[in-house]
Amino acid sequence: MQNMTEYFGEPISIYARAQAIEDGVLIDVSVSAREAGFKFPVAVTRTVWDGYVVPDSRARYYQDEMGRLWDILNVLRWYARRSRERGGSEIHFPVTMIMKARQRRKIVFKALCGPGDNAEPVITIMMPDED
Repeated sequence: MQNMTEYFGEPISIYARAQAIEDGVLIDVSVSAREAGFKFPVAVTRTVWDGYVVPDSRARYYQDEMGRLWDILNVLRWYARRSRERGGSEIHFPVTMIMKARQRRKIVFKALCGPGDNAEPVITIMMPDED
């Protein structure tokens, strides 16, 4: 059997997870994730961070970044435990968040567990339309 390079040729471009974190495309939240019970490194996309972890200025009185991140991680952990029987590497999970001044919205996120730069398991939290 041929290896992937022999079959497909040399990669045109490789964008490593570490590079995405360095560039700010992904935000490493592994420290908070470990506190929430995750064993694998966890990152969120810039879209999730800017749009949902960082509260709107009108919601800052009610929530802060760490509280919102904690909510996202804990809901994901609950859904991950619940989905063990089904298997799979993708989970969609809703989190109710305060947007603007006291406006509650259910936001659906997507979490993927896949190989990191060295084939180790890593988790990435993103919006459902992100890859």
